[in-house]
Amino acid sequence: MINADPQELAKFSELAHRWWDPDSEFRPLHQINPLRLDWIDSIAPLAGKDVLDVGCGGGILAEAMVQRGARVLGIDMAAKPLKVAMLHAMESGCANVDYRETSAEALAAESPARYDVVTCMEMLEHVPDPASVVAACAKLVKPGGWVFFSTINRNPKSFLFAIVGAEYVLNLLPRGTHEYAKLIRPSELARWCRDAGLQVQHTRGMEYNPLTKRYWLSGDTSVNYLFACQRA
Repeated sequence: MINADPQELAKFSELAHRWWDPDSEFRPLHQINPLRLDWIDSIAPLAGKDVLDVGCGGGILAEAMVQRGARVLGIDMAAKPLKVAMLHAMESGCANVDYRETSAEALAAESPARYDVVTCMEMLEHVPDPASVVAACAKLVKPGGWVFFSTINRNPKSFLFAIVGAEYVLNLLPRGTHEYAKLIRPSELARWCRDAGLQVQHTRGMEYNPLTKRYWLSGDTSVNYLFACQRA
């Protein structure tokens, strides 16, 4: 059974042609990308590394990591965003990036312990079995390598900020982008990481000011948060 929700795949496929428009529904991804890229690069310097981006979508993070000197494979289960990613890479002359339509679980069975760094950003809250993705990421990274996750906490504040505020009031994201029941508490993600043999080494929160339209990383993990994990 494939660990993917057909409705979620269709949702992002319908918007695929707008992925690289910084003023589109994907504007928040463009705005937070430098923050998450710098954080990843500060913990696991990307230059010369083999990197896997799980749930890569249209390739915004994948291309940015190539620009930092990494060799990147981006995987996704949605075909249209992958085609957009491939086309953009060709148009921008981004040579050290490749894309495949496959799942993390399938690739883990094929290429265990293959990558220095694995990233899985804004993806876990969109799959039926996020713990399975975490386990696959742990299998894919080399011993001592790093796995990075980012997702959204599940609590009343995150419902207010990430769903009501972001989707219905500020229109930062299309309505229906996130389902509250699928959001993930840090304690849950930490347990899945431990069960998969990953040690959570660093956590950060991500905040947004609607007045200044600025994002920044902080110690507040109550809404958006990031984990940096290392495989033993």
